[in-house]
Amino acid sequence: AIQSEERLTRIYPEKNLFSHTIGQIDDDNNGISGLEKSLDEKLKIRQKPIKLTVDRDIQFLIRKELIRFNKLFKTKGSAAILMDVNNGDIISLVSLPDFDPNKRKKISDMNFINRATKGVYEFGSVFKTFTIAAAFDENILEPETEFIDLPKFLTCSGFPIREYDNELSTNLTTEQILVRSGNVGSVRIGQKVGEEKFKSFLSKIGILEKIDFDIEEVGKPIEFNWGKCLLATASFGHGITTTLLQLAKAYAIIVNGGYNIKPRLITKLKKEKRKKILDEEVSKKILPILRKIVSTKDGTASLANVEGYEIGGKTGTAQKSIDGIYSKKKINSFVSVFPTSNPKFILALMLDEPKTNKDYIYHYRDGSNIKYKGTPFNTA
Repeated sequence: AIQSEERLTRIYPEKNLFSHTIGQIDDDNNGISGLEKSLDEKLKIRQKPIKLTVDRDIQFLIRKELIRFNKLFKTKGSAAILMDVNNGDIISLVSLPDFDPNKRKKISDMNFINRATKGVYEFGSVFKTFTIAAAFDENILEPETEFIDLPKFLTCSGFPIREYDNELSTNLTTEQILVRSGNVGSVRIGQKVGEEKFKSFLSKIGILEKIDFDIEEVGKPIEFNWGKCLLATASFGHGITTTLLQLAKAYAIIVNGGYNIKPRLITKLKKEKRKKILDEEVSKKILPILRKIVSTKDGTASLANVEGYEIGGKTGTAQKSIDGIYSKKKINSFVSVFPTSNPKFILALMLDEPKTNKDYIYHYRDGSNIKYKGTPFNTA
């Protein structure tokens, strides 16, 4: 005999597209990850739909690009967050590899971690923006402040701190240190800010502590003991970890006039009052520098210069630490803000363990028609 029974089940028509955001349910319709888990009780009793901030078309396009570059650079994975700098609305959140939540598979492979919110990484030179922003917030330096006779390298606990660019001048302004991504200059700026003030600044913009977010899959930055060496390495983005989500939040605060924001996936109907936590002069001073990183030949991100969009940003390349030892495996990242004259969006990207590709052809999109082939240095 056949006995019928009523049963509810969820169907996800977009399949993989929002898998890390929406999450999964088990065979009993209980949420086990993502918004399915954090909103489990509300979803079972709520009559009205819950509206999200994400945009399906933009999510599709960003995911498509990440998949393409994962193949080109044979990455372990990648992630991207597009966020409104003024209210924290997340327009797109992609982490690869992703999964089809319709299949109800128990995913134990750690490579399927949500790299946008859960993965904790050293991001490298994108942190130099924080070092200089902290100096601006404390009124210690101006963009045109000069640093004369910078050494070619420093040592800390017996380990050398060198410049990536061997031809970098020893006389640089604060602005040039960020545009040219100088390591030694960033250390000197960090030392001027000082350990306590730099630590306080990073905490204020949400880098150091675990973030409160709409899904439970969030990483906790690794704790460490501050000291002279850690201050030096943290000034240029090594020895200090955070998540891509917190990186995007911090950049948003620095460029939006100094207002604190809370990244969110769920649309808020009421407009929330913002609290100013940084001097607005920080944004006014940092935005032209971020623009020059993209728009000038000296900058490290001129490939991102798309005519008409006023993109600013900072690249970051960091070696991955494995069992306390830096390996040849890398994290390549780029955090962009646009338009720099009136910031609206942050786009934070990362590639996990990219490899070189000798055949890929880079096209400059600034109207110059310049192109070059290959990635011999595997940097952001």
